[in-house]
Amino acid sequence: MIDLSINPALVRKLLVEFIRSEVTRVGYTKAVVNLSGGLDSAVSCLLAVEALGAENVLALRLPYKTSSADSLEHAQLILDQTGCRSLTLPITEMVEPLLERFPEMTPVRKGNIMARMRMIIAYDQSEAFGGLVVGTGNKTEILLGYTTLYGDSACALNPIGDLYKTQVRQLARALEIPEAILAKPPSADLWAGQTDEGELGFTYEEVDQLLFLIVDQRYRPEECVEAGFDEAFVHRVIERVRRNQFKRLPPPIAKLSSRTVGYDFLYLRDWGT
Repeated sequence: MIDLSINPALVRKLLVEFIRSEVTRVGYTKAVVNLSGGLDSAVSCLLAVEALGAENVLALRLPYKTSSADSLEHAQLILDQTGCRSLTLPITEMVEPLLERFPEMTPVRKGNIMARMRMIIAYDQSEAFGGLVVGTGNKTEILLGYTTLYGDSACALNPIGDLYKTQVRQLARALEIPEAILAKPPSADLWAGQTDEGELGFTYEEVDQLLFLIVDQRYRPEECVEAGFDEAFVHRVIERVRRNQFKRLPPPIAKLSSRTVGYDFLYLRDWGT
Protein backbone atom coordinates (compact mmCIF):
# COMPACT_ATOMS: atom_id res chain seq x y z
CA MET A 1 0.00 0.00 0.00
CA ILE A 2 1.52 3.30 -1.11
CA ASP A 3 1.31 6.07 1.44
CA LEU A 4 -0.28 9.20 -0.04
CA SER A 5 -0.66 10.95 3.29
CA ILE A 6 -0.34 14.72 3.38
CA ASN A 7 0.15 17.21 6.18
CA PRO A 8 -3.30 18.80 6.04
CA ALA A 9 -2.40 21.80 8.17
CA LEU A 10 0.60 22.66 6.01
CA VAL A 11 -1.23 22.04 2.73
CA ARG A 12 -4.11 24.19 3.93
CA LYS A 13 -1.76 27.04 4.79
CA LEU A 14 0.04 26.82 1.45
CA LEU A 15 -3.15 26.71 -0.62
CA VAL A 16 -4.79 29.58 1.23
CA GLU A 17 -1.71 31.69 0.60
CA PHE A 18 -1.62 30.52 -3.03
CA ILE A 19 -5.17 31.73 -3.62
CA ARG A 20 -4.57 35.04 -1.86
CA SER A 21 -1.32 35.64 -3.75
CA GLU A 22 -2.59 34.64 -7.20
CA VAL A 23 -5.78 36.68 -6.90
CA THR A 24 -4.24 39.84 -5.48
CA ARG A 25 -1.12 39.93 -7.66
CA VAL A 26 -3.25 40.57 -10.74
CA GLY A 27 -5.25 43.27 -9.02
CA TYR A 28 -8.30 41.33 -7.83
CA THR A 29 -9.69 40.74 -4.35
CA LYS A 30 -12.60 38.39 -5.11
CA ALA A 31 -13.27 34.88 -6.43
CA VAL A 32 -16.07 32.88 -8.06
CA VAL A 33 -16.50 29.12 -7.50
CA ASN A 34 -18.91 26.69 -9.14
CA LEU A 35 -20.23 24.84 -6.07
CA SER A 36 -21.58 21.48 -7.24
CA GLY A 37 -22.24 19.91 -3.87
CA GLY A 38 -19.29 17.58 -4.35
CA LEU A 39 -16.07 17.22 -2.40
CA ASP A 40 -13.65 19.06 -4.70
CA SER A 41 -15.70 22.22 -5.15
CA ALA A 42 -16.42 22.29 -1.42
CA VAL A 43 -12.69 22.24 -0.67
CA SER A 44 -11.92 24.98 -3.21
CA CYS A 45 -14.74 27.11 -1.85
CA LEU A 46 -13.64 26.81 1.76
CA LEU A 47 -10.03 27.60 0.85
CA ALA A 48 -11.12 30.65 -1.16
CA VAL A 49 -13.21 31.95 1.74
CA GLU A 50 -10.32 31.46 4.14
CA ALA A 51 -7.99 33.29 1.76
CA LEU A 52 -10.22 36.19 0.72
CA GLY A 53 -13.07 36.44 3.22
CA ALA A 54 -16.66 35.26 2.87
CA GLU A 55 -17.87 38.57 1.45
CA ASN A 56 -15.36 38.25 -1.39
CA VAL A 57 -16.36 34.78 -2.60
CA LEU A 58 -19.37 34.08 -4.82
CA ALA A 59 -20.46 30.43 -4.92
CA LEU A 60 -22.64 29.38 -7.87
CA ARG A 61 -25.17 26.55 -7.79
CA LEU A 62 -26.09 25.64 -11.36
CA PRO A 63 -28.44 22.63 -11.41
CA TYR A 64 -29.91 20.88 -14.42
CA LYS A 65 -33.36 19.27 -14.25
CA THR A 66 -31.88 15.80 -13.72
CA SER A 67 -29.39 16.95 -11.09
CA SER A 68 -29.63 15.13 -7.80
CA ALA A 69 -31.51 16.99 -5.08
CA ASP A 70 -28.60 16.12 -2.82
CA SER A 71 -26.32 18.32 -4.89
CA LEU A 72 -28.21 21.49 -3.98
CA GLU A 73 -28.59 20.40 -0.38
CA HIS A 74 -24.92 19.56 0.02
CA ALA A 75 -23.88 22.81 -1.62
CA GLN A 76 -26.11 24.59 0.89
CA LEU A 77 -24.17 22.93 3.71
CA ILE A 78 -21.02 24.63 2.44
CA LEU A 79 -22.81 27.95 2.03
CA ASP A 80 -23.99 27.68 5.63
CA GLN A 81 -20.52 26.71 6.81
CA THR A 82 -18.70 29.54 5.02
CA GLY A 83 -21.28 32.31 4.95
CA CYS A 84 -20.09 33.29 1.48
CA ARG A 85 -22.26 34.93 -1.15
CA SER A 86 -24.23 32.65 -3.43
CA LEU A 87 -26.35 32.57 -6.56
CA THR A 88 -28.51 29.69 -7.83
CA LEU A 89 -29.20 29.63 -11.58
CA PRO A 90 -30.80 26.51 -13.12
CA ILE A 91 -29.24 25.78 -16.52
CA THR A 92 -32.08 23.64 -17.92
CA GLU A 93 -33.69 26.33 -20.06
CA MET A 94 -30.27 27.41 -21.31
CA VAL A 95 -29.13 24.02 -22.62
CA GLU A 96 -32.43 22.41 -23.67
CA PRO A 97 -32.71 24.15 -27.08
CA LEU A 98 -29.37 22.67 -28.15
CA LEU A 99 -30.12 19.23 -26.71
CA GLU A 100 -33.47 19.18 -28.53
CA ARG A 101 -31.77 20.16 -31.78
CA PHE A 102 -29.75 16.92 -31.68
CA PRO A 103 -32.02 14.20 -30.22
CA GLU A 104 -29.40 11.51 -30.94
CA MET A 105 -26.95 13.16 -28.53
CA THR A 106 -24.96 10.79 -26.31
CA PRO A 107 -24.81 11.34 -22.55
CA VAL A 108 -21.19 12.48 -22.92
CA ARG A 109 -22.14 15.21 -25.40
CA LYS A 110 -24.96 16.34 -23.15
CA GLY A 111 -22.67 16.36 -20.14
CA ASN A 112 -20.07 18.41 -21.98
CA ILE A 113 -22.68 20.99 -22.95
CA MET A 114 -23.83 21.28 -19.34
CA ALA A 115 -20.26 21.62 -18.08
CA ARG A 116 -19.50 24.35 -20.62
CA MET A 117 -22.73 26.19 -19.87
CA ARG A 118 -21.80 26.22 -16.20
CA MET A 119 -18.45 27.73 -17.10
CA ILE A 120 -20.09 30.36 -19.32
CA ILE A 121 -22.11 31.42 -16.28
CA ALA A 122 -19.06 31.33 -14.02
CA TYR A 123 -17.12 33.66 -16.30
CA ASP A 124 -20.10 35.96 -16.75
CA GLN A 125 -20.42 36.21 -12.98
CA SER A 126 -16.66 36.67 -12.77
CA GLU A 127 -17.12 39.88 -14.74
CA ALA A 128 -20.25 40.93 -12.85
CA PHE A 129 -18.81 40.18 -9.40
CA GLY A 130 -15.28 41.28 -10.21
CA GLY A 131 -13.61 38.04 -9.14
CA LEU A 132 -11.41 35.34 -10.63
CA VAL A 133 -12.78 31.86 -11.31
CA VAL A 134 -11.26 29.33 -8.91
CA GLY A 135 -10.89 25.81 -10.27
CA THR A 136 -12.10 22.62 -8.63
CA GLY A 137 -10.25 19.87 -10.53
CA ASN A 138 -7.95 17.48 -8.69
CA LYS A 139 -4.70 15.94 -9.95
CA THR A 140 -6.30 12.57 -10.69
CA GLU A 141 -8.93 14.07 -12.98
CA ILE A 142 -6.38 16.30 -14.71
CA LEU A 143 -4.00 13.42 -15.43
CA LEU A 144 -6.75 11.09 -16.65
CA GLY A 145 -8.38 13.80 -18.77
CA TYR A 146 -11.57 13.24 -16.82
CA THR A 147 -12.62 16.82 -17.45
CA THR A 148 -14.50 18.83 -20.05
CA LEU A 149 -12.18 21.08 -22.01
CA TYR A 150 -13.36 24.69 -21.55
CA GLY A 151 -15.91 23.34 -19.11
CA ASP A 152 -15.04 22.28 -15.57
CA SER A 153 -11.33 22.45 -16.46
CA ALA A 154 -11.50 26.19 -17.20
CA CYS A 155 -10.37 28.52 -14.42
CA ALA A 156 -8.03 31.38 -13.59
CA LEU A 157 -6.29 29.43 -10.82
CA ASN A 158 -6.61 25.97 -9.33
CA PRO A 159 -5.67 25.39 -5.69
CA ILE A 160 -6.24 21.60 -5.63
CA GLY A 161 -4.81 20.60 -9.01
CA ASP A 162 -1.69 19.06 -7.45
CA LEU A 163 -3.61 16.92 -4.96
CA TYR A 164 -4.78 13.43 -5.87
CA LYS A 165 -8.44 12.72 -5.11
CA THR A 166 -7.59 10.72 -2.00
CA GLN A 167 -5.44 13.63 -0.79
CA VAL A 168 -8.26 16.10 -1.39
CA ARG A 169 -10.36 13.88 0.86
CA GLN A 170 -7.74 14.14 3.61
CA LEU A 171 -7.73 17.92 3.31
CA ALA A 172 -11.54 17.97 3.30
CA ARG A 173 -11.62 16.23 6.67
CA ALA A 174 -9.23 18.82 8.09
CA LEU A 175 -11.51 21.55 6.76
CA GLU A 176 -14.41 19.86 8.57
CA ILE A 177 -16.48 19.40 5.45
CA PRO A 178 -19.78 17.70 6.38
CA GLU A 179 -19.81 13.92 6.45
CA ALA A 180 -22.71 13.83 3.96
CA ILE A 181 -20.35 15.23 1.32
CA LEU A 182 -17.38 13.10 2.37
CA ALA A 183 -19.37 9.87 2.29
CA LYS A 184 -21.19 10.10 -1.03
CA PRO A 185 -19.76 8.54 -4.23
CA PRO A 186 -17.87 11.10 -6.34
CA SER A 187 -20.01 12.24 -9.27
CA ALA A 188 -20.06 15.03 -11.83
CA ASP A 189 -23.87 14.71 -11.61
CA LEU A 190 -24.18 15.16 -15.37
CA TRP A 191 -26.87 12.49 -15.74
CA ALA A 192 -28.96 10.36 -13.41
CA GLY A 193 -26.96 7.64 -11.64
CA GLN A 194 -23.60 8.81 -12.99
CA THR A 195 -20.58 8.26 -10.77
CA ASP A 196 -16.93 8.98 -11.48
CA GLU A 197 -15.65 5.56 -10.53
CA GLY A 198 -18.43 3.78 -12.40
CA GLU A 199 -17.61 5.69 -15.56
CA LEU A 200 -13.84 5.33 -15.19
CA GLY A 201 -14.00 1.63 -14.36
CA PHE A 202 -11.74 1.78 -11.29
CA THR A 203 -11.60 3.46 -7.90
CA TYR A 204 -9.78 6.65 -7.11
CA GLU A 205 -7.86 4.89 -4.38
CA GLU A 206 -6.30 2.34 -6.70
CA VAL A 207 -5.61 4.72 -9.60
CA ASP A 208 -4.14 7.38 -7.29
CA GLN A 209 -1.52 4.93 -6.08
CA LEU A 210 -0.64 3.93 -9.64
CA LEU A 211 -0.51 7.53 -10.85
CA PHE A 212 1.77 8.43 -7.96
CA LEU A 213 4.26 5.80 -9.11
CA ILE A 214 4.00 6.78 -12.79
CA VAL A 215 4.06 10.55 -12.39
CA ASP A 216 5.73 11.39 -9.09
CA GLN A 217 8.11 8.45 -8.81
CA ARG A 218 8.69 8.07 -12.59
CA TYR A 219 8.18 4.31 -12.58
CA ARG A 220 8.29 2.47 -15.89
CA PRO A 221 5.29 0.27 -16.75
CA GLU A 222 7.14 -2.94 -15.88
CA GLU A 223 8.14 -1.49 -12.51
CA CYS A 224 4.49 -0.75 -11.74
CA VAL A 225 3.62 -4.36 -12.52
CA GLU A 226 6.48 -5.52 -10.27
CA ALA A 227 5.00 -3.29 -7.54
CA GLY A 228 1.82 -5.36 -7.71
CA PHE A 229 -0.45 -3.61 -10.24
CA ASP A 230 -2.26 -5.55 -12.93
CA GLU A 231 -0.46 -5.16 -16.26
CA ALA A 232 -3.62 -4.39 -18.24
CA PHE A 233 -4.62 -1.77 -15.68
CA VAL A 234 -1.17 -0.14 -15.86
CA HIS A 235 -1.23 0.14 -19.64
CA ARG A 236 -4.83 1.34 -19.64
CA VAL A 237 -4.04 4.19 -17.25
CA ILE A 238 -0.79 5.14 -18.99
CA GLU A 239 -2.54 5.25 -22.35
CA ARG A 240 -5.29 7.42 -20.90
CA VAL A 241 -2.78 9.87 -19.42
CA ARG A 242 -0.89 10.01 -22.73
CA ARG A 243 -4.03 10.39 -24.85
CA ASN A 244 -5.28 13.33 -22.79
CA GLN A 245 -2.07 15.33 -22.73
CA PHE A 246 -3.66 17.89 -25.07
CA LYS A 247 -6.16 18.81 -22.35
CA ARG A 248 -3.33 19.84 -20.04
CA LEU A 249 -1.69 22.22 -22.50
CA PRO A 250 -2.62 25.54 -24.11
CA PRO A 251 -3.52 25.17 -27.81
CA PRO A 252 -0.32 24.92 -29.88
CA ILE A 253 0.46 27.90 -32.09
CA ALA A 254 2.15 27.45 -35.45
CA LYS A 255 5.52 29.21 -35.17
CA LEU A 256 6.16 31.73 -37.97
CA SER A 257 7.97 34.66 -36.32
CA SER A 258 11.03 35.07 -34.12
CA ARG A 259 8.89 35.74 -31.04
CA THR A 260 5.86 33.48 -30.96
CA VAL A 261 3.40 33.85 -28.09
CA GLY A 262 3.81 30.99 -25.62
CA TYR A 263 7.20 29.95 -26.94
CA ASP A 264 9.58 32.91 -27.15
CA PHE A 265 7.31 35.67 -25.82
CA LEU A 266 6.15 34.71 -22.32
CA TYR A 267 5.66 38.06 -20.59
CA LEU A 268 6.11 41.81 -21.01
CA ARG A 269 8.85 43.14 -18.79
CA ASP A 270 8.55 46.43 -16.96
CA TRP A 271 10.01 49.17 -19.14
CA GLY A 272 9.17 51.85 -16.60
CA THR A 273 6.21 53.22 -18.59
